[in-house]
Amino acid sequence: MSLPLVDVSTGPVDTHCPYCSLQCGMTITARPEAEGGGYEVDGANFPTNRGALCEKGRSSVELLAHPDRLTTPLVRDHRDEPFREATWDEALDRVVAGLTVARERFGPDAAGLFGGGGLTNEKAYQAGKFVRVALGSASIDYNGRFCMSSAAAASNKAFGIDRGMPFPLADVARADTVMLVGSNPADTMPPAMRWFAAGRERGARHLVVDPRYTATAAAADVHLQPVPGTDLALANGLLHLAIKHRLVDTAYVADRTTGWDAVRRAMRQYWPDRVERITGVPVRVMERAVRMLAESRATMILSARGAEQHAKGSDTALAWINLALALGLPGRPFSGWATVTGQGNGQGGREHGQKADQLPGYRMLADPAARAHVAGVWGVDPDELPRPGVSAYEMLDRLGTPGGVRALMVVASNVVVSAPRAAHVRERLQALDFLVVSDMFLSETAELADVVLPCAQWAEEEGTMTNLEGRVLRRRRAARPPEGVRSDLEVLAELADRLGRGAFFSDDPRTVFDELRRASSGGKADYAGISYERIEAERGVFWPCPDDEHEGTPRLFRDRFATPDGRARFHVVHHRAAAESPDDEYPYRLTTGRSRAHYQSGTQTRRTKALLDAEAEPAVEIHPDLAARLGVAEGGDVLLRTRRGTARMRARLSREIRPDTVFAPFHWAGEQTINALTNPALDPASRMPEFKVCAVALEAATTTTEEVPGV
Repeated sequence: MSLPLVDVSTGPVDTHCPYCSLQCGMTITARPEAEGGGYEVDGANFPTNRGALCEKGRSSVELLAHPDRLTTPLVRDHRDEPFREATWDEALDRVVAGLTVARERFGPDAAGLFGGGGLTNEKAYQAGKFVRVALGSASIDYNGRFCMSSAAAASNKAFGIDRGMPFPLADVARADTVMLVGSNPADTMPPAMRWFAAGRERGARHLVVDPRYTATAAAADVHLQPVPGTDLALANGLLHLAIKHRLVDTAYVADRTTGWDAVRRAMRQYWPDRVERITGVPVRVMERAVRMLAESRATMILSARGAEQHAKGSDTALAWINLALALGLPGRPFSGWATVTGQGNGQGGREHGQKADQLPGYRMLADPAARAHVAGVWGVDPDELPRPGVSAYEMLDRLGTPGGVRALMVVASNVVVSAPRAAHVRERLQALDFLVVSDMFLSETAELADVVLPCAQWAEEEGTMTNLEGRVLRRRRAARPPEGVRSDLEVLAELADRLGRGAFFSDDPRTVFDELRRASSGGKADYAGISYERIEAERGVFWPCPDDEHEGTPRLFRDRFATPDGRARFHVVHHRAAAESPDDEYPYRLTTGRSRAHYQSGTQTRRTKALLDAEAEPAVEIHPDLAARLGVAEGGDVLLRTRRGTARMRARLSREIRPDTVFAPFHWAGEQTINALTNPALDPASRMPEFKVCAVALEAATTTTEEVPGV
């Protein structure tokens, strides 16, 4: 049976989708009990989606009354025993005891928190403050480290600031040429495609860089199909051609950048024939692409996870930024380089303290001035704040080991499915002395916990989110959570109180946001001038917005960059092979990504009937020539094997992928957990794992599920 929901509005409620970084506007309306109750959802005329919703957004309200919904805390007395229901008092007492024992036995850093990119700004801020003030620990990071961290590192190096899109999404429709690098918005964020379609209607030309011939590539004028992991060489090759054909905007380079001469000299190594051998992209295609980019009045280069989720992802993003700067794009009207954020609050989630090295406002934890400012807002001594901790995968890799976290809180994340080398991560979670998970459903990670806390969903809470444009918007409550369910904001405040630090915390979203505004004031991600009232009146406010009189900043870099001298920085970056290359034992390349009907670890979408009807199970995409060599038929089972584990999926034969590469989505669990195979090799700057390429062996599966090794 569905759970009863209590409407708290007097009519339709305008809020935002719980899924991707578009944060599409939607209107939720309660149906009368005479009509069966429940909720209806419609697209709202918000600037990012203008009334459109994808199938995930349209089906989102189904989860509010889902029969699998957690509505009471769960505990177990021993790891080998099943869960039993508990009161909130018992559950929170156990959490406090688990965290306290770890701190007392192993030091403050032995207690930690792993957060999620879908948390509101208020909850992300509270999570970072809770770990540092209530626990006194350095051990916090979040799954956004697996998303946009490489692009963030590159943007900070080149521009002095990290905001995914330095212009509104609608500007895409006004660009004459757009190149998408490792991005497939036709499947991952369909409402965004209306801006690309509007551009094409007025004559814009589009290019797509992707090892697969995706739905986005099918709508483009030019498809560049590189070997996975060679995007950096491709960007350098295009820059070599721009220099050769005198397409560089020399006046812009002289007036607005620094470091060009070193980059220009380094590009001599990337002559076209060499780049073709590395990438597989023909010289004639590169020649056409660079002329399209350079000879356009308004040009955008949009990067995403396909190029960035590599052990050289930050250098790859810098290579595309180098090309954009050489062509004079950043700061020009309807032009520039941007990265397309994936997670719902991937932008705001990292700005306000969930990353191991950052404080609110995108301040750095190692900076004495930043520590002093934030400590002053929090009312603590700066010396009480811990030093920077380790990144997301490094934290997970060390769970339960000497010097690692021994008691962990996981909030709104399902790392058993989403982390690289997922089977190893499962083992590390099982090695913990204590694990508590806060979630709406009993996820694969929650199944391993000692305590599970039922949390409120998106439509049951108030707060703010920051979308892919840097637009801060309001999430409004349309329903009360079921009885027995609490918000994460309330839980963190209550835990802090039980730890003797309650005076520093509030469970009221508006109070927390107002404190966030003060903590971010003067930082790169300055929210000081953004209030709930302004967001309401202006349909979102772009940061930085340093005071109440400031209009916000929809477009960055018009006059200067956020560097001390106002100039953007070129950086010399060189191609290097993927951390793992094909060999005799593992002869092919595996790349991973999202599918149209599902999202992230699938905790929500795998419970949604409409989405399961659209895509009930994952499929590995294989070129027919490779399938013939392997003896694999359409729909047949395939066993995938890497140095880290195995997975089993059915085959989908497609000529839209390279014959040396296979693609699989990462939304499924169990024997279909593709991240059990992926490589945790880390980018040295961003600490991003190499999700997007590893060496894999494939064979037609003839064993039963129980016989699959490593599952």
